[in-house]
Amino acid sequence: MIDRYSRPAMKQVWSDENKYLKWMKVELAACEAWTVEGIVPEDDMAKLRNAKYDHTRMMEIFETTRHDVTAFLSSITESMGLEGRWLHLGLTSNDMLDTGLNLQIVEAGSLLQNELDRAIAALADKAVEHKDTLAMGRTHGVHAEPMTMGLRLGLWWEEMNRQKVRLTDAIEGLRVGMVSGAVGTHATVPPSVEETVCRELGLNVAKITNQIIQRDRHAHFMSTLALIAASLEKFATEIRALQRTELHELEEPFGHGQTGSSSMPHKRNPELSERICGLARLIRGNAVTALENVALWGERDISHSSAERIILPDSCLALDYILSIFSGIIEGLRVFPERMMENIESSRGLIFSQRVLLFLVDKGLAREEAYKIVQSNASRTWEEQSDFRSLMRSDPSAGEHITASEFDELFDYGYYTRYVDETFVRLGLIKPTIKRKAATSSD
Repeated sequence: MIDRYSRPAMKQVWSDENKYLKWMKVELAACEAWTVEGIVPEDDMAKLRNAKYDHTRMMEIFETTRHDVTAFLSSITESMGLEGRWLHLGLTSNDMLDTGLNLQIVEAGSLLQNELDRAIAALADKAVEHKDTLAMGRTHGVHAEPMTMGLRLGLWWEEMNRQKVRLTDAIEGLRVGMVSGAVGTHATVPPSVEETVCRELGLNVAKITNQIIQRDRHAHFMSTLALIAASLEKFATEIRALQRTELHELEEPFGHGQTGSSSMPHKRNPELSERICGLARLIRGNAVTALENVALWGERDISHSSAERIILPDSCLALDYILSIFSGIIEGLRVFPERMMENIESSRGLIFSQRVLLFLVDKGLAREEAYKIVQSNASRTWEEQSDFRSLMRSDPSAGEHITASEFDELFDYGYYTRYVDETFVRLGLIKPTIKRKAATSSD
C-alpha cells in the first residue's frame, strides 16, 4: 500500500522488519521446545537466544538461493557455531511462514478492532445526539415518510457492532500456529513440540494441517475485511448523497484553509467519503483473491503466497485507513436540522398520504375509494404545486369523514417518531424510562 493510505502502526505490523522478527520468534520457540524435549542442550539454547538475522546478508544469499527461508536461516547461522544446527530442526518452511504470518494478522487485527471500537463509539454518541432530529426518510431516493437522523445513525451503529463480532471471530480463526513438518504428519517434529511452540507464542494449535494452515481461515478474515469495507462504503455513500447541494442535510468535516477545487473556491466536496468508497472496492476485490487461494494443487502449493504478500497487508492497511477516516467524519459530522425540515416540507405535505389513507379506511371507506380521494389530491399537489394538507382539508369527500381536529392529528410529525425511544432502548443506546404507577386515594 502506498504511504498516502498507510498509517504508521499498521505499516509497522506489515514491515519486513516485523515479519522477520516473527520468523525469528517461531524459530527460537521451536528450539526452546526441543530443549524441553531434551534434544537441544541447555548450553546451546543459551547461545541460540542471542541469535539474530542479518537482513543485508539475507538479501545477498537470496540472490543465489532464490528461497527466502533458506536465505534467512543462513544469515543467522553464518555467525554461529554448531549450536546453529538446531534452528529449523524438523520444520518445513511453512511451519515458520504460516505461524509467523498469523502472528502478524492477529497483531493487525487488534489494531483494526481498536479503530472499529472508535467508529462504534462515534456513531453511538452522534446517534443519541440526533435521536430526535427529524429527517426525511427516502425509498428509491424519493420522499417516503419522516424518520430521525438518530435512527439512521443507530442503524449504522448496530451494523458496525455485527461487524465487530465477525472480525473477532475471523481473528480467532487465525490465532493458530503449526509445527507439523513437511506434509503435516509430525514425522520429523512431534505434536508436543508444536504445542509448546504455540503456547509460547500465544497461539492455539491448528488441530490438523498438511504443509500449510488451510486458507479458508484467511479467506474468512479477508471476507470479513471486505464486509466491513462494504458497510463503510454504504455509510459514506449516504453521507455523500446528503451533502449534495440540493439536499445539504449533512457535511463531512472541512478544515480551515482546506480547498475543495482547484478552480472553484466555493466547493466543499465530500472527498473523505469518496475516498472510503474507492478503497472499499479495492478490499472487496482482494477478498475474491483470498477465496481463490483456498483451492491448491494437492491441497498444497505456493500459488497463494505471492498473492497474499499483496492482499493481506494492503487490505489491512486500507481498512485501517478508511476506518480512521470514517471515525473522523462521524466525530466531526455537521448536521443541519433546519435544512432537513426544509426538505421534509419541500413536498408540501405529501408524506402524510398514507396516514390519511389508513384513517379513511379506519373510518369505514373501502380502500379503493379512500385511495382515490388521497391520490387525486396528491396529484393536484404535484401539478398545481399546492399544499396537500390544504387540499385535503378543503376536499368535501374527505371532510365528510375527517374533522378539523382529526386533520390536525393526521398532519402531526410526532406520529412518525413516537417509537424512536423504544428503538434506542432496544439498541441499548439509552436506558428505558421508568413508568410510575398513578397515585390513588389510598396512597
